[in-house]
Amino acid sequence: MDMHGLTILPGLTDSHAHLAGIGFRELSFNLEGTASVADLKDRLRERAKQGTPGEWLTGRGWIESRWTPPTFPSRTDLDEIASDRPVFLERADGHAAVVNGLALKLARIDRNTPDPAGGRILKDPTTGEPTGMLIDNAMDLVQHLVPPPTDAQTEQALELGAERSVRLGWTQLQIAGNSFHEVDLLCRLYAAGRIKLRLYDAIYGPSADVQRLLAEGPSINRCGDRLTVRGIKLYIDGALGSRGAALLAPYSDAPDTRGLTVNSEATLLPILTQALRRGLQVETHAIGDRGNRIMLDLYEKAFDSVPVKGRPIAAPRWRIEHAQILSPGDIPRFAQLGVIASMQPSHAISDLYFAPSRLGPERLKGAYAWRSLLDTGAVVVAGSDAPVEKGDPLIEFYAAVARRSVDGYADENWHLEQRVSRTRALKMLSSGPAYAAFQENERGSIEVGKIADFTVLSDDIMSIPEADILRARVVMTVIGGEVVYTEPPANH
Repeated sequence: MDMHGLTILPGLTDSHAHLAGIGFRELSFNLEGTASVADLKDRLRERAKQGTPGEWLTGRGWIESRWTPPTFPSRTDLDEIASDRPVFLERADGHAAVVNGLALKLARIDRNTPDPAGGRILKDPTTGEPTGMLIDNAMDLVQHLVPPPTDAQTEQALELGAERSVRLGWTQLQIAGNSFHEVDLLCRLYAAGRIKLRLYDAIYGPSADVQRLLAEGPSINRCGDRLTVRGIKLYIDGALGSRGAALLAPYSDAPDTRGLTVNSEATLLPILTQALRRGLQVETHAIGDRGNRIMLDLYEKAFDSVPVKGRPIAAPRWRIEHAQILSPGDIPRFAQLGVIASMQPSHAISDLYFAPSRLGPERLKGAYAWRSLLDTGAVVVAGSDAPVEKGDPLIEFYAAVARRSVDGYADENWHLEQRVSRTRALKMLSSGPAYAAFQENERGSIEVGKIADFTVLSDDIMSIPEADILRARVVMTVIGGEVVYTEPPANH
């Protein structure tokens, strides 16, 4: 094929995404870009015109840290608009939600309800009544009451998410946690030819599904070689925006909390040691410096307890997902332990508006520290965490090399020394994720004998001005030699 001077890159890989969530974002009440509490209420008012009294109203995507003032919405805000039906609206990061009074009533949450392990029910400091904000595991108190999607709805979301991904130039998504039921639905979609996107999968744990995976071991190249199930997705803490990330010292803007841990060593360590013996990869969500230290300590303890001769894979390539805030002394431990840092460059340019107030200037030195990790020899791979972020590879590439907002903003305290070269950023989205998936001999670079996965762009992002990177277009996506997406012709 003559590409007439277009730029051909190795097929780009999103090393951390949630495929069903991407599709459901497109299908459901999408609160992405909400500008204020008033804007949220206006959108809710319009949405509430659909459906019937008593029917659940759910949505996702609001993020208060970009509002003025940056305050959480409340049950009162929601009750003003919709008091006759339960409302559950997730924050963009999926680690917090605001619910209305009826949802609290159905869940039997009141001023006397204690915080669940690994979660927090925010309460008014004067009245003691729940504000409607639920953090991390506290969300489960309400969320389990929301009717789950049907298989047909989930299949539609998966198909839509896959279509959007190849349109954006991704050739593989590494799913950061799902279930065997979703794996079965994916295989059904592959068999019907409804999705082409490559997938590398991790199963949420602790769960019965993880116990099944530990019993069965990895499943490589299933569903016509497009899907591998090899990982276990665990959690140790929450998110920075909702102050659930576990910090070593209190939050600078909330001295009464250091965040929270959502699982214990007693729960996680047996899973880690069994995973080593079964040749399974572990990838753990860790955002705060305390959360990251806990997981590095647990990984090290597991490695020490299972000698190399007792493992099917000597170097298991375990991962920490996000690795957002690191204590300086823990940065070299990634390379020393062989732990992959799976990071999302767009988080740095989304969080730059509120992370300084959460962390203070000293902790910012170890925040989103891609370059520091790379300089110690660690493997750093990049992803988007969609639907938390938009899920666009050009945004991730730009964020890694510019470390500025999409409109070019970054102040002098945002540690621009953590920027990486364009070559390094491309590797973080291609050969790095291939290594992280044990697929470096098959894909991740353009070489004779490797799978023909390509992302074709209108412009050479390796050389054009930095500000022009976000204006490049995906012209074609090729997976396994098959053209799975072509840019529609321009309208004349």
